[in-house]
Amino acid sequence: MAWASSYIAALKRGETVIFRPHGNSMTGKIESGQLVTVERVSDSMELKPGMIVLCRVNGQQYLHLIKAVGPDNRYLIGNNKGRTNGWTNRSNIFGICVFVEN
Repeated sequence: MAWASSYIAALKRGETVIFRPHGNSMTGKIESGQLVTVERVSDSMELKPGMIVLCRVNGQQYLHLIKAVGPDNRYLIGNNKGRTNGWTNRSNIFGICVFVEN
């Protein structure tokens, strides 16, 4: 089971999840161990560059930024240090970060 599988399952059930992600790829937006709140992405929600999303790209799970929106509901995902993870479909975006504890 990957690190976010239980959070993704809860989001699919319509639940809001609260957790502390670890790592430095989002430093400046989310610090390692900082408490975040992630809500389910609804079908009608417009996803835009700059939003922090819980998603899957090429089989890996990330709490990263939407960097760009392409045709056919494709989204370029990347971290806050300039690296991109790749393109993913909207169906692989499970939640949006709505709060980061200070």
